[in-house]
Amino acid sequence: MALIKTVRGFTPQFGKDCFFAENATLIGDLITGDQCSFWFQSIVRGDVNSIRLGNKVNVQDGAVIHCTYEKAATEIGNNVSIGHRAIVHGCTIHDNVLIGMGAMVMDHAVVESNCLVAAGAVVLERAHLESGWIYAGVPAKPVKKMSAEQFKGSVKRIANAYTMYSSWYK
Repeated sequence: MALIKTVRGFTPQFGKDCFFAENATLIGDLITGDQCSFWFQSIVRGDVNSIRLGNKVNVQDGAVIHCTYEKAATEIGNNVSIGHRAIVHGCTIHDNVLIGMGAMVMDHAVVESNCLVAAGAVVLERAHLESGWIYAGVPAKPVKKMSAEQFKGSVKRIANAYTMYSSWYK
C-alpha cells in the first residue's frame, strides 16, 4: 500500500475508485476526486499548503506535486495527466490538460483548460497559459494551436488510458 501520512493534523482524503502504487507517497492536506491514480514513486506532498485534485487525475511515475508554505497552494482540475517525472508546484491547472514528461510548472502559474505542456517544458512562475495551445521550451511558449485531433489523440486519450491502466492493478 502507498505511504499515506498525516502531517500537521491533515490526513489525505480520496474520492472513489482511486489507484495507489505501493511506493507512491501521499501526504497531508490533499483532497482528490474520483478515479485518480498515483503511480510508482510519485509524491504528492501537502505538508506546507493544500493540494486539490479533481476527477481522473493521473500522477505518473516519479512525478512530484508540492506547494509553497503560506504562499502557493496547488489546484488541479479534471482529466489531467501529470507525466513521468514532472514537477507541479504551487500552481493552478484547469481541466483537460497534459503536463508532459519531465515538465515543470512553477508557483502561481495558471494552465487553462485544453492545453498540452510538452515534455521538458518549464512554465515559469506566474505564467498564464491560454486554452487550446501546445506549449514547449524553456521557458514554455505557445508553439501551435491544438487541433481537435491532437486533443483527442493526446490529452483525452492519455487521461482515459490511465483510468484503464489502473484497473489492471486493482
